[in-house]
Amino acid sequence: MNPPLTPTQPAPDAVLADITGMLREVLAEYGDDDTVIGMSTTFNRDLELESIDLVTLAGLMEERYGGRVNLAEFLAGMEFEEIIELTVGRLVEYVVWSLRSAQAG
Repeated sequence: MNPPLTPTQPAPDAVLADITGMLREVLAEYGDDDTVIGMSTTFNRDLELESIDLVTLAGLMEERYGGRVNLAEFLAGMEFEEIIELTVGRLVEYVVWSLRSAQAG
């Protein structure tokens, strides 16, 4: 059983809400900000994001999380197929892990 989250630890639900808000901001540029976004939503197939959209998302994430979360570094460690199949949930897990690591460090 996992220990209860302390208020200083990032909760996956809160990170999902943050990421969803950022994705809606990116999608709004296409007039497509009412798409349903959940943990299993894929960036490529479901959201049809281009690489430039990921750059925009990386900028929004840096504004929100500072240097504690590095989307470019996260993506650089992946194979092309992994990036194509990337889900919002996997990104949320990475953000939660990064924030917890930054707090522990």
